[in-house]
Amino acid sequence: MTGLCAALRARAERTPGAAALVWRDRAISFGALAQRAGRVAGGLQALGVQPGDRIAALLPNGLAFVELLHGAIACGAVLVPIGTRLAPPEVSRLLEDAEPHLLIHGGGALAALAGAASDRSLRRLEVGDAWNGSSADAAAAPASGVSDDPIVALLYTSGTTGRPKGVMLSDANLCASAEASQRHLGVHEGDRLLACLPLFHVGGLALLLRSVIDGSCVVLHERFDATLVNGAIDADGIAFVSLVPTGLERVLRERSERLAPPSLRAILLGGAAASAALVARAERLGFRIATTYGLTEAASQVATRRPDTRGSGLTPLPGTRVAIVDERGEACAPSTPGQILVAGPTVMRGYWRRPDDTARVLAGGWLHTGDIGSLDASGGLHVLARRSDLIVSGGENVYPAEVEAVLAAHPHVDEVAVAGIPDPEFGARPAAWIVATHATSPAALRCFCRARLAGFKVPVAFHFVTELPRNASGKVLRDRLAALQSM
Repeated sequence: MTGLCAALRARAERTPGAAALVWRDRAISFGALAQRAGRVAGGLQALGVQPGDRIAALLPNGLAFVELLHGAIACGAVLVPIGTRLAPPEVSRLLEDAEPHLLIHGGGALAALAGAASDRSLRRLEVGDAWNGSSADAAAAPASGVSDDPIVALLYTSGTTGRPKGVMLSDANLCASAEASQRHLGVHEGDRLLACLPLFHVGGLALLLRSVIDGSCVVLHERFDATLVNGAIDADGIAFVSLVPTGLERVLRERSERLAPPSLRAILLGGAAASAALVARAERLGFRIATTYGLTEAASQVATRRPDTRGSGLTPLPGTRVAIVDERGEACAPSTPGQILVAGPTVMRGYWRRPDDTARVLAGGWLHTGDIGSLDASGGLHVLARRSDLIVSGGENVYPAEVEAVLAAHPHVDEVAVAGIPDPEFGARPAAWIVATHATSPAALRCFCRARLAGFKVPVAFHFVTELPRNASGKVLRDRLAALQSM
C-alpha cells in the first residue's frame, strides 16, 4: 500500500469522525472520505482502469474532485487535472499528450469543453455518472499491481518553448512535500486550512494530500472570492490560507480596516513576487505573512519564510537543498545572484515522455529551475526573478512562446513577440508586438487568441511595429519591446 493511500486509511481508522473536508457547509469525516474514495476506486476499476492508467479530470473545485483524487490513488491510477479555464485547443493538446484512459468532467460548460477535444475515441463521463452502482471498498482492499512509488499526478506546465510538459509527481514526492510542509509550518491535527485556489494547480492539489498526512481539515471554496475568504477567516477558525498577491490585494481591499483574527496563524503568499508595500499593509492589520517559493516540478513548496522571521530569506523546507550557480554551473558566493537549483525528495520524477527535457532539467541530480536568486550568509533564499521569459499574471503562468505560437498562425501576422507589461492589480499582463503582412486589428487578433487560449493568456494590448528588436543571433530582445511604439 502506498504512502498516501495508507495515510488516508490510517486516518479513517484512528480518527474516523474527525473532519477531513468542509464543502458547502457540509463536513466530510476521514472515515466517510475513505469510504467515498473506495467507492470511486471501485467505479474506476469497473471502467477498466488499471494501475498506471491516466485519468483526465476536467472538474471545478469541489467534493467530486477530492473523491476522484483519492479514488485514483487507491486504484493506482494517475490523475491528470486539466485547467477549467483553458480553451478547447489547449485541452486537446494536453489530452493528446497524456493519452488518458478516460476523461471525467463536471457537466454543463465543462461537458462542452470535454467534447471539443480532438480525440473522438476518448471515453468521456460526467462525474455524477462515473461511479453509480459502485460499492467496492478499495480503501480496505487496495488495488493489486501498484508499484511501491507510483506516479500519482501528471500536472501540465508550459516551458520556455511553449510546449506543455507533464510533470510526473510520485507518491513519495507528494508525501515528502506534505510532511516537510507540516514540520516547517507547524500544522496540527484539526487545524483548518482554507483552499480557495484551483485544485488543478500543484498548490491546491498538495493541500488536499497534506491533510491526510497531518490530520488537518480542508475548508474548500469553489473559487476565489474575497468576500467569502474574509468570511471564512473571521468565522470558520481558519489557521492557514494560501493566496497569490493579487488575491491578498483583493482580500485587503474588501476587508478595509478589520483586523486579522488570532486564529489565523499565517497567510502563505506565493505564485508571484509580492511588493513590500502589500506585505506591510497586511501586517498592519495583524496578518502574519509567510512568503513562499515553489514550483510544480518540486511538488509545490521549496522554501518558505516563517511569519516570525521578519526580513530574512526564505528557509528551505526540511529535506530540501537549494544551491545557486552561475552560467558555468559553479557555486555562487553568498548574496551573488545565479540560477536556483533544488534537490531533495520532493523533486519530480521527470517530464512525461520527454527524456531529453528531463535529462537537461535534472542534470547532476539537481532541478534546474531557470529562476534567479541568491543565498544569504545564513542560507536564506532570496528570489530575484522567475524564469526569464515567464509572465506571472495574477498567480497564473503565461509563457510568451505559447502565445506567440498562436499569433504566428494568424494569416496576417508575419512576426510576433510577447512580453509582460506592469499591471497594478495582476502584477503583469501579456502584450504583443506584431509585424503584420496585411492590415488587421487588435480586436480581430484578440478574438483569434481567445478561441485558442485561456483568457488570462490573451494579450491585453497589441502593438503594430515595422520590425522586432533582435540580437546578433536573431533572438528577440524582449526587454526592448516596451520602448517600441506602434506604427
